[in-house]
Amino acid sequence: MLITTPNLTRPDDSYAALIAAHEGLSEAESHALNARLILILMNQVGDHAVLAEALKLARDPAAAPA
Repeated sequence: MLITTPNLTRPDDSYAALIAAHEGLSEAESHALNARLILILMNQVGDHAVLAEALKLARDPAAAPA
Protein backbone atom coordinates (compact mmCIF):
# COMPACT_ATOMS: atom_id res chain seq x y z
CA MET A 1 0.00 0.00 0.00
CA LEU A 2 1.26 3.45 -0.93
CA ILE A 3 1.99 5.83 1.95
CA THR A 4 0.39 9.17 1.07
CA THR A 5 0.78 10.94 4.41
CA PRO A 6 4.01 12.82 5.26
CA ASN A 7 6.66 10.19 6.02
CA LEU A 8 10.06 11.91 5.80
CA THR A 9 12.04 12.00 9.04
CA ARG A 10 13.75 15.26 8.04
CA PRO A 11 11.68 16.78 5.23
CA ASP A 12 13.44 20.16 5.09
CA ASP A 13 16.88 18.55 5.01
CA SER A 14 15.73 16.03 2.40
CA TYR A 15 14.35 18.78 0.16
CA ALA A 16 17.52 20.83 0.59
CA ALA A 17 19.65 17.80 -0.37
CA LEU A 18 17.54 17.29 -3.51
CA ILE A 19 17.93 20.93 -4.52
CA ALA A 20 21.67 20.86 -3.78
CA ALA A 21 22.11 17.77 -5.96
CA HIS A 22 20.84 19.82 -8.92
CA GLU A 23 23.11 22.82 -8.35
CA GLY A 24 25.36 23.58 -11.31
CA LEU A 25 23.65 21.08 -13.63
CA SER A 26 22.24 21.92 -17.01
CA GLU A 27 18.56 21.25 -17.60
CA ALA A 28 19.42 18.01 -19.42
CA GLU A 29 21.74 16.91 -16.61
CA SER A 30 19.06 17.74 -14.06
CA HIS A 31 16.50 15.65 -15.94
CA ALA A 32 19.00 12.78 -16.13
CA LEU A 33 19.65 13.02 -12.37
CA ASN A 34 15.89 12.88 -11.73
CA ALA A 35 15.52 9.85 -13.99
CA ARG A 36 18.36 8.00 -12.23
CA LEU A 37 17.00 8.92 -8.81
CA ILE A 38 13.52 7.68 -9.75
CA LEU A 39 14.93 4.35 -10.97
CA ILE A 40 17.02 3.95 -7.80
CA LEU A 41 14.00 4.67 -5.58
CA MET A 42 11.75 2.40 -7.67
CA ASN A 43 14.25 -0.38 -7.11
CA GLN A 44 14.26 0.38 -3.38
CA VAL A 45 10.44 0.14 -3.23
CA GLY A 46 10.50 -2.99 -5.34
CA ASP A 47 6.76 -3.75 -5.17
CA HIS A 48 5.11 -3.40 -8.59
CA ALA A 49 1.66 -2.71 -7.13
CA VAL A 50 2.99 0.14 -4.97
CA LEU A 51 4.92 1.58 -7.92
CA ALA A 52 1.85 1.38 -10.16
CA GLU A 53 -0.21 3.19 -7.53
CA ALA A 54 2.49 5.87 -7.14
CA LEU A 55 2.69 6.39 -10.90
CA LYS A 56 -1.08 6.75 -11.12
CA LEU A 57 -1.10 9.27 -8.27
CA ALA A 58 1.81 11.25 -9.75
CA ARG A 59 0.02 11.48 -13.09
CA ASP A 60 -3.39 12.28 -11.56
CA PRO A 61 -3.21 13.79 -8.05
CA ALA A 62 -7.04 13.71 -7.87
CA ALA A 63 -6.73 9.90 -7.76
CA ALA A 64 -5.43 10.07 -4.17
CA PRO A 65 -7.33 7.87 -1.75
CA ALA A 66 -9.70 9.74 0.56
